[in-house]
Amino acid sequence: MEFNGRIVEFLENKSILVTGSTGFLGKVFVEKLLRVQPNVKHLFLPLRALDPTSAAQRLHSEVLGKEVFSVLRTKYGVGFNSFISAKVTAVAGDIALKNFGLTDDSNLLKKLLKEVDVVAHFAATAKFDERYDVVLETNTIGAKNVLEFAKKCVNLEMFVHISTAYVCGEKSGVVLEKPFKMGETLNTTTNVLDMEEELKLAQKRLNELMAAQVSEKEEKDAMGVFGMQRARLFGWPNTYVFTKAMGEMLIGKLGENVPHVIIRPTIVTGTYKEPFPGWSEDVRTVNGFILASAKGKLPCYPGNVETIIDMAKICFQATSILSSTSTLFNTRFLNTKLHTPILMCICGKQVPGDMVVNATIVAMVVHANLHKSSTNNQFIYQVCSSKADHVNSDRVMNSVYKYFSKNPLIGKNGKPIQAVNPVRFPTMNSFRRYVFFKCELPLKVLEFVNVALLQYISDTCKDVERRINQMSRMIELNEPYLFFKGQFDDANTERLRMLVKMNQVDQDTFYFDPKSIDWDDYLMNIHISGLVKYVIRI
Repeated sequence: MEFNGRIVEFLENKSILVTGSTGFLGKVFVEKLLRVQPNVKHLFLPLRALDPTSAAQRLHSEVLGKEVFSVLRTKYGVGFNSFISAKVTAVAGDIALKNFGLTDDSNLLKKLLKEVDVVAHFAATAKFDERYDVVLETNTIGAKNVLEFAKKCVNLEMFVHISTAYVCGEKSGVVLEKPFKMGETLNTTTNVLDMEEELKLAQKRLNELMAAQVSEKEEKDAMGVFGMQRARLFGWPNTYVFTKAMGEMLIGKLGENVPHVIIRPTIVTGTYKEPFPGWSEDVRTVNGFILASAKGKLPCYPGNVETIIDMAKICFQATSILSSTSTLFNTRFLNTKLHTPILMCICGKQVPGDMVVNATIVAMVVHANLHKSSTNNQFIYQVCSSKADHVNSDRVMNSVYKYFSKNPLIGKNGKPIQAVNPVRFPTMNSFRRYVFFKCELPLKVLEFVNVALLQYISDTCKDVERRINQMSRMIELNEPYLFFKGQFDDANTERLRMLVKMNQVDQDTFYFDPKSIDWDDYLMNIHISGLVKYVIRI
């Protein structure tokens, strides 16, 4: 693999269509393109909206209005809006529809098909138990629709698809950068996966629920359960990675004559350097874990200290569920305080968002230049940090505790919040025993008291039971990742790094070598401090 040009030079005068620009990675990608190559010809951003006006409003409120664009705003000052108007167009469209829902006689569609040089597909739904019809429509059919659009672009040079490294399921050992075969499953005892059949089954189940006239919530829950059943039947732990894997299969089959790359990042965290260190957007993944610890709501977590991780992922929903449960137990009828256990999901192998974006841009440019002389139109790049530094869960926990011990959050009462150094449970069984004695057993006592009080606190009992069931559901969803033992191979990505290092300017501009990260420093001085600055609200 050779590349003698410059990454930035390739981007000049290019028209790039980017899906998923309202997401974290999508925003970082768009910002990077505009910042390092102001002479990019145009960026087209499809956004779900009823009309162009609504799409433009979403562009400014959900993309350009975010802090990540502050560097560009400072650079252009009063000319920022003019610069954006000349370079960025919001397209009212939906990836679930052919050509984003644009009609064949649409002038905008004709313009896109004529001008677009690169298509970068970031859009996806990442909820583990999303209803099956919705997640199929977005992650699988959406990937197909965007690829089919790209194939019609007369000047297409590259199609980039952002997937996830966890399409491997619960595989242990080395996870290779290899594509899926059409119909491949992770369960060797199951018949070949037929996507058309999955679509039919999802619609059939939805029709049954509609015929039964169930409530909207019951329909949503039932479709979520159905999706989980289908995913596990074929060997995947949840509908997110299942449908992303199917999306990859469709791209591999339908994109045989289209130059394309698939990027498989692991868990994405806050930016390492650009556009500034530590930018994060929400309290999902590792941010939820940090917030729970900072607020003193993380007394324990399950995790094997021998398991190699890069950082930690926490299912933040469990925090609010269990915190609410704790409050409910503090009633005048049962003066028993429920200590809130937080489910920490060690999904491992995390990588800063700007490194994922840099790897994506480099792969996009390199292969756009190579595809004419290559017989292989598909390349897989796993962007991860599992080989770079061995960071176990205790190391992460200690860093978080150390930071908030020195820099405690200030509560609404104006007083510092004491951080907690949580207890680690080495197995899920030991964690479940803790949950039983601290949650489920007190509930049984509460139910006994309710009987004695002639059902006086029935509503409280039901509410507590519901919340504990929600917590159990979160444990079930995330259990496959708690002690994930796979090691992601990144040989292809390493070759890409070596290629970039041949040009010092490109290496400095499009860095994505995780070996350069001091993870203790990143945690303490970049990610956590950035989270406090940009995300955490008391």
